[in-house]
Amino acid sequence: MNNKEMFKEEYDITKEEAATIDRSQLADRQLSENEEIYKENIIDHYKNPHNHGKMEDYSIMHRELNPLCGDDITIYAKIKNNKIIDISFVGKGCAISQASVSLLTDYVKKMELEKVKEINGDEVLKLLGIPIGVVRMKCALLSLKTLLKGLQKFEYGGM
Repeated sequence: MNNKEMFKEEYDITKEEAATIDRSQLADRQLSENEEIYKENIIDHYKNPHNHGKMEDYSIMHRELNPLCGDDITIYAKIKNNKIIDISFVGKGCAISQASVSLLTDYVKKMELEKVKEINGDEVLKLLGIPIGVVRMKCALLSLKTLLKGLQKFEYGGM
């Protein structure tokens, strides 16, 4: 299977189709110059996600869905000495949800669990760097919901 086929299978779109994403639909208002840079960062994380792939040796695995728009995220994390030593994800969905999980996994890697549990939605929105409207809020925060529920299951003996 070539890269184009793998990308299409994972995201249900080709790289060419991803290139046609209407960038004006990522935010709920006209963006400042700095926000435009963040918007391009979101597109980059969507097209080239960090920490993407299924982890085989994990301590945590949790999946969450957003049935309204079809976002689907599974997070895998390896925990050692109360710290996330490695983290990855698989998923599909809109640019906001996939960029959010890519950015969040970068952010929490090597972080103490107690600090991870303190992360709130505002921090995730800050990672995205652009204003997120009400309609896209669930997309933006699905990654955090997935991570925190996975940690909760881990702490209570589940996976």
